[in-house]
Amino acid sequence: MKAPAVFFLLCLCAAAEVRTLTLRDALDIALKQNPDVILARLDQQRARAQVTIVKDAFVPRVFAGSGAAYTNGFPMSIDGNAPAVLQAKTQMAIFDRPTSYRAAQANEAARGAEIDIGVRQDEVAYRVASLFFDADQAARSLAAVGRQVESLIRVRDLTAVRVSEGRELPIESNRADLKVLQAQQRQVDLADSIADTETALAQVLGFDPGDRVQPAQEDRRLTSELDSEESAIQQALESSREIRRLESNLQAKNLEIKSAQAERLPKANLVAQYALLSRFNNYDKFFPVFQRNNFELGVAFEIPILTGRTASAAVVQAQADIDKIRTEIGRTRGRITADLQHAYREIRRVESAQKTRAG
Repeated sequence: MKAPAVFFLLCLCAAAEVRTLTLRDALDIALKQNPDVILARLDQQRARAQVTIVKDAFVPRVFAGSGAAYTNGFPMSIDGNAPAVLQAKTQMAIFDRPTSYRAAQANEAARGAEIDIGVRQDEVAYRVASLFFDADQAARSLAAVGRQVESLIRVRDLTAVRVSEGRELPIESNRADLKVLQAQQRQVDLADSIADTETALAQVLGFDPGDRVQPAQEDRRLTSELDSEESAIQQALESSREIRRLESNLQAKNLEIKSAQAERLPKANLVAQYALLSRFNNYDKFFPVFQRNNFELGVAFEIPILTGRTASAAVVQAQADIDKIRTEIGRTRGRITADLQHAYREIRRVESAQKTRAG
């Protein structure tokens, strides 16, 4: 191994930290600094900013500038405006149904992004709990294997004495050595598994690379009665963030269809502008009356005649997405129901086994 690689490995090992956390502490940390949760929060910020962007069409925007120019002869227009020392104009949508629906769609997307944070938090909580219990179970298994190794070593030593005294065949000593080696190999495998699981748990919690999280010993017995299977399924379906997120997507797609269909409706925009004119542009020579300050205020109407086929194609696309989302909602509801039914069957099986052992 090259020297830089060795140096990097030593620095990484020196910086690594082993933390001992309870399940509650691990869950609290994961919900705050897990990378997936952080990314979901950033998506929510982006969705909120998109709402502001879409609604900006209904907020007055004022522009000021100058169109001053040398005029020789008739005062021709500059970029559609008469030459002026100072120009100011404002733009704002008054009635624009497609943009209104897009704003509502952006609001729904922001609400969906907020729900998505909860979905990510639920997923992270499940991963933390799963890794936490895996690490705890592996640690308990390692302790049991350690005790087994100690017992097998004592048996091996006793067998070696009996072989030396001629009371056992030499093959028994070889068998005892083999059992010790097998138990020690299981011990090494469990230690590696613990290291991998604790490292994965640290990564889910958002800690630095190389850190590990050890489960703290605590009482995790169930202290409350479980709801009935039907009640639990009903509550899970009603409170499922995943289903709510899909329903939010469904609502956003419905608004997208309305926005596309509204492209056929007329639009009205506020028109207001001011121009400060000067005599050096020859206005007094070509027009009977010269006025230095000029104002204009009104409403510009736009009535679509031929809108093309883009809107109808957008409706077809959105409808296909709606059908897909509805299918996904049905599949998600079925999966949640099946998972809970499986969990309750496992609970009944464990309770039955405990009663059998107690009997």
